[in-house]
Amino acid sequence: MITIAAADARLEIDEDRGARISSFTVGDRPLILGAPNDTDVGIRWGSYLMAPWAGRIPGGLLDWEGTSYQLPQRDGSNAIHGLVYERRWQAIEGSATSVEFVTSLAEAGWPFGGDVRQHYDLAADSLVTSADLRFDRAGPLVIGWHPWFLRRGDDPRVTVTGAETLETDELIPTGRRLPVDEVTDLRSGPHLGDRQLDTFYPDATSPATIRWRDFELAIEFGRPLQTVVVFSGDPRTVCVEPQSGWPNAPGLASAGLPGTGLVTLAPGEVFSATMTWRWRSI
Repeated sequence: MITIAAADARLEIDEDRGARISSFTVGDRPLILGAPNDTDVGIRWGSYLMAPWAGRIPGGLLDWEGTSYQLPQRDGSNAIHGLVYERRWQAIEGSATSVEFVTSLAEAGWPFGGDVRQHYDLAADSLVTSADLRFDRAGPLVIGWHPWFLRRGDDPRVTVTGAETLETDELIPTGRRLPVDEVTDLRSGPHLGDRQLDTFYPDATSPATIRWRDFELAIEFGRPLQTVVVFSGDPRTVCVEPQSGWPNAPGLASAGLPGTGLVTLAPGEVFSATMTWRWRSI
């Protein structure tokens, strides 16, 4: 476990389990759901990078330029959230307030090889998290971050600017866009209440916010991050996830659907994305 701190903000990052944030506190306020035990490498805790894809790929089958690749099926029959959230990463540079990690996509089994670096930079009122990815062969890419924020016994307000959601079939987008409704419309920052969201907002703009009774967290992002996913199915938590594209973007893009956010990363090219958390007491 690697710890960085600035003023009263403190991060613990689990090098062995995806270089994910396992604990994030500001003062005496815990903000991230920790691991259920010392061995769990699953997707339902912490805050971790989803790469080289985010969301579900049906059947774990990636069809790309005439070849079908079988990806690990970790969500029933589906592949989910990439290959790096359960891997060991190596810390390669750090200070009291920042740290950088690297892990191999080739060793993780990604057919297009390459590696990914992730950097955390903590200040008294902000955390900047960035990722840089490189492939050895041209291949498809979508990334995102998946934080599990604690509700802390509160009914927080969540703001996401998206005016549309993606229609889904078993949580995989069909490609059809729908207008937000009374449940999915988060533009005015409503209380979560009993909303059961596992909802994709394409073309969302920065920032998304979570507002507790006395504390506000802004999740800032820019291109290439362009989609926000909100999950509220666990009564302890709320997930607000900036992503560079849609779940199953390779399949949808190959079917001719525009706007999925899918990138074809050329050999040696570097793809970079940054997310910033900025907080204040209110």
